[in-house]
Amino acid sequence: MTKTNIVVIGAGFAGVAATKTLSHKLKKNKDVTITLIDKHPYLTYMTELHEVAGGRVEPDAIQYDLQKIFARSKNVNLVTDTVTNLDKENKVVRTKHGEFSYDYLVLGMGGEANDFGVPGVKENGFTLWSMEDAVKMRKHILNCVEKAAKEHDPQKRKALLTFAVCGAGFTGVELVGELMDWIPVLAHEYNLDKEDFDLYIIEAVPTILNMLDANDADKAEAFMVKRGIKVIKGNGISEVKQNSIRLADGTVIPTYSLFWTAGVKANTEAEVFGFKAARAGRLVVNENMLIDGETDIFAVGDLAYYEEPDKENRPHPQIVQAAEQTGKTAAKNIIASINNTSKVAYKGKYDGFMVSIGSHYGVAFLMGKWHLSGFFAMLMKHLVNIKYFLEIFSLYYAIQYVFHEFFHIKNRRNIFRGHLSRYGNVLWSVPLRLFYGGMWTIEGLKKIFGLWGAHSWIDGTHLAFPFPWLLEPTSAASGATEAVSAASGATETAAQTATQVVSFGFNYSYGEQPAMVLEKMPDWFASIMQIMIPNVEVAHLMQKVMSFVELAIGLAIMAGFLTWIVNAVTIGLVATFCLSGMFYWVNMWFVPAAIALMNGSGRAFGLDYYFIPWFQRTAGKWWYGKSKAIYGFDKQGNQLVK
Repeated sequence: MTKTNIVVIGAGFAGVAATKTLSHKLKKNKDVTITLIDKHPYLTYMTELHEVAGGRVEPDAIQYDLQKIFARSKNVNLVTDTVTNLDKENKVVRTKHGEFSYDYLVLGMGGEANDFGVPGVKENGFTLWSMEDAVKMRKHILNCVEKAAKEHDPQKRKALLTFAVCGAGFTGVELVGELMDWIPVLAHEYNLDKEDFDLYIIEAVPTILNMLDANDADKAEAFMVKRGIKVIKGNGISEVKQNSIRLADGTVIPTYSLFWTAGVKANTEAEVFGFKAARAGRLVVNENMLIDGETDIFAVGDLAYYEEPDKENRPHPQIVQAAEQTGKTAAKNIIASINNTSKVAYKGKYDGFMVSIGSHYGVAFLMGKWHLSGFFAMLMKHLVNIKYFLEIFSLYYAIQYVFHEFFHIKNRRNIFRGHLSRYGNVLWSVPLRLFYGGMWTIEGLKKIFGLWGAHSWIDGTHLAFPFPWLLEPTSAASGATEAVSAASGATETAAQTATQVVSFGFNYSYGEQPAMVLEKMPDWFASIMQIMIPNVEVAHLMQKVMSFVELAIGLAIMAGFLTWIVNAVTIGLVATFCLSGMFYWVNMWFVPAAIALMNGSGRAFGLDYYFIPWFQRTAGKWWYGKSKAIYGFDKQGNQLVK
């Protein structure tokens, strides 16, 4: 029976970081079980909610199934449920559908939008702090545009096409940037004039993006203004109505769409726990992330409030970097308690800040000294996101992120402006696949059977590899034979030279002798080959293997079986032949042909059409297990973990 139960509430950035750290560091301790409870069966990638709200990606692009994230973490139990009560005396967490005892508890329930009591925000505004918020906002935008396309009253149509974002922090700027990109698409789809749209970003204080360097913030503002966004600073919103907003100076802007991103506070669900709270409802913690007055209950992420001594006693920021670091700090201190070792204090290390404004432009301030803008800032943001998935050991979602952001994007809404994301019909690859596969098949048959005037590579009489160490005589007789062969070869070469011209080219003309890619094998490659093929016996064996490999490659390409992998192998073989001094420039078309066929060409009239989906399902189920809508309960609703 498990002796130590650790319960983590909340599968956001902080909760996942804490659970991953605990699972990894305690994987050899069979007396520890970790239970992760969240109301959703997935991690929402909060920093990309604006992409869903702004119509760039579908919701599933930023929903990461917890089963896939923790599939190899055998000491982690997943529970999909909502926490209702905490019994500190008996050390029990109660949920809507069960209860879980704990020895250590980590609260990572995150935050929610803070409307600061502005009248009408709750009733008429839209927030962006959950997947539900993002989907709701997206549907509302589409509904407004659809209504505007049918509206005859020009003033009402203008109000329907006016969108206002309140709050010029990271979330607000990224949201308004997505809307900026989406407007031309919507205008085209609904036959509207994009000039009829108005886009505002409204900030109560005189500056925007205050966590960035002032120069970077100015660049961001200049870009927004250039793209037609109306930036209002030092003039907050005093009231929100269904069809208008009123600013602090009395200005009224007719709109049905007020998107509130002006602040964040602690998740109000944590109020029932009765812990000491600071500003915005955040739970006060010490340097170990222990809640004030507690010895076994930790708070992390946006829910926690810790004043950093080395940062002028300012509370740690509510950003992803801080969320992950607080989660890891709490986990390390739980491990220290279990192992009876020294605890660690939280020390925030923030490597930089970056913000995207639409899909093509961004600004970033990194490591306290590097300023980036435009393409490179956006590229850095994508690299940071990919790095996150690698850090939580999820190569699967790192790959999925690349597909969603670079290959599956529509309307040119990525940093490569759609150059990577156009879908093509792989049917047109079939003729090339058959031709290219046929070429490899013929090469294999020639080498196996010695067809069409070629020497057989498998009968042991012909040495195809022109490596110097393989040509050294092993006896006087063999030396004489080699000499005769060399003299014969020299005569033949001389005759060829007399009648043919050695020519570099990507095509072959009659009377020309094609040029080798490399006339001589590089010394470094020769040293590798001498280890791999040290003598004639091994060389003959390698020739036999290569012959059948080429035949297998050809047949696989023609059949459309594992076309990506097989064509990648052909590129490797061509590189090897080139370095060995055995490949002509006129045959270099093998490489671009192979690259072209790596586009999924086997899915059109090929075996990959059947094999790849089957393999993905089978391998995915074996490696990740079965994904569910609800974790921790069986089909009858019975609790499986406790």
